[in-house]
Amino acid sequence: MEEKDRLQKITKPLVTWYQKEGRILPWREGKDPYHIWISEIMLQQTRIEAVKEYYKRFIKELPTIQDLANIEEEKLLKLWEGLGYYNRARNLKKAAQMIEEKYQGKMPKSAKELLNLPGIGEYTAGAISSIAYDEKVPAVDGNVLRVVNRIIASKKDVLESETKKEITQKLTEIMPKEAGDFNEGLMELGELICLPKGKPFCEKCPLQNYCLAREKGLTEEIPVRIQKTKRKREEKTVLVLIDKGKIAIQKRAETGLLARMYEFPTIEKQLTIKQVKEQLKDWNIQAKSITKLGTHHHIFSHREWDMVGFQIECEKVNESEWIWAEREKLEEIYPIPGPYAPFKKKIQLT
Repeated sequence: MEEKDRLQKITKPLVTWYQKEGRILPWREGKDPYHIWISEIMLQQTRIEAVKEYYKRFIKELPTIQDLANIEEEKLLKLWEGLGYYNRARNLKKAAQMIEEKYQGKMPKSAKELLNLPGIGEYTAGAISSIAYDEKVPAVDGNVLRVVNRIIASKKDVLESETKKEITQKLTEIMPKEAGDFNEGLMELGELICLPKGKPFCEKCPLQNYCLAREKGLTEEIPVRIQKTKRKREEKTVLVLIDKGKIAIQKRAETGLLARMYEFPTIEKQLTIKQVKEQLKDWNIQAKSITKLGTHHHIFSHREWDMVGFQIECEKVNESEWIWAEREKLEEIYPIPGPYAPFKKKIQLT
């Protein structure tokens, strides 16, 4: 069977399966392009179960594009706190402002126009335009690449941009009129059945009769992923300074990783308690007590942080050095990124 014929044959059973078996998710209630957009951005690098509550809270606080366009950045980042990859949130605001100015406050309908908005790439543009408007464009993410490469038994590296380009073209040629259900069906299949690690649940798959990888016994070998670079590893010591019930934080740089977020004072290496005492002496801080808060390993896309944290009860401190925030303000106002969350949770105020 030719590749195109094989792929053409999956469209009807896949759409039928998705319409019957697709999960009920908050952003699937209706076809509001704004809701679809927010959910798709949140779902980048984040699991569906983790996104559900964030999505509900976000839409409750910012029910319209106009609300998103006008929110203050710090409030937006606080709303996004815990999802990580904070430039996603900043680009949402920039895109909302652009929609207000250029599109009279309404989401563009075509993938081509959506690509003009900050933070929207080919996948997100395809997802929004197909799900909201049934435009016949693919939405190719990791799940879709895995499913399609198994169907055609391709051993091309899915991390190569050329592979994604080829799969996108193949899907463009066979898109059915139910484009949104087709795209969501491929994603859903990858999420629930055609799994990335271990053995996929082929016996539950609506496309099992068309899958060449299953026929050839190659499901555990495909997709092929060739990692080319290792993540850079960095060591950090997080110092939670407490003075009269207030906690020291500082704002990160205007650009770069976690830009303009807030963090506890951080040293760019791992310190022992003895070295922490020396650091406090350099800062002219007298400590009543020093308590180790444990360690945390945080993985970003291109780097990893090995972190150790200490809580320091201060007796004498130069308060002009940092922002001193009450615990309530820390929770309500200042966006603290995910790497610091394990230490924030362990803070004990006396």
